[in-house]
Amino acid sequence: MTRHCEDLDPIIRRLWGPDLEAIQAHFLRLDPDTRQARFAGHLNDAAVARYAQNILRLDSLVYGAFVGGRLRAVAELRGLFNGWPATAEAAFSVESNWQNRGIGEALFDHILAVAQNRGVRTLYMICLRENERMTHLARKHDAQLHHEPGAIEATLAPHWPTPMSLFDEAFRESRGFACAILQWPDGRS
Repeated sequence: MTRHCEDLDPIIRRLWGPDLEAIQAHFLRLDPDTRQARFAGHLNDAAVARYAQNILRLDSLVYGAFVGGRLRAVAELRGLFNGWPATAEAAFSVESNWQNRGIGEALFDHILAVAQNRGVRTLYMICLRENERMTHLARKHDAQLHHEPGAIEATLAPHWPTPMSLFDEAFRESRGFACAILQWPDGRS
């Protein structure tokens, strides 16, 4: 039965405490260019590990894309409870061997839906000017781009939640949870 979930490409689900080891391993597998793009600078392994250990904060939701049962991409939605109307910041990382395969776009779409369903009115993303993949995804989703020295700030305005968007997220979460349960017998994914 686990094989069925691994054949779905990718499985996107919310990440929890038992996923911290997989999150840290994912960040440590990022090549230097991808790591710099994700963290807007060079971080050593110790700093990346510390970041990973503190990623599951109360004001954020973290999602991962799994391929073959292994975490290959992570998206964070931070700052959810800082006011009304809600604003949030999104950040993404996709391992270099898995880029240009639609995983980042699938995760981006999922984060937009999650933001929509939480009433986020303004979603921000900040990326380095040379991060063409993120800039392309932002443009594809009609983001307003603001050029800053060395960086680009993308601003998106998610729609209000609808019954269909809430159902879609519930369905995705149920599917991801079922696959996670089937993959966690030893506590790892």
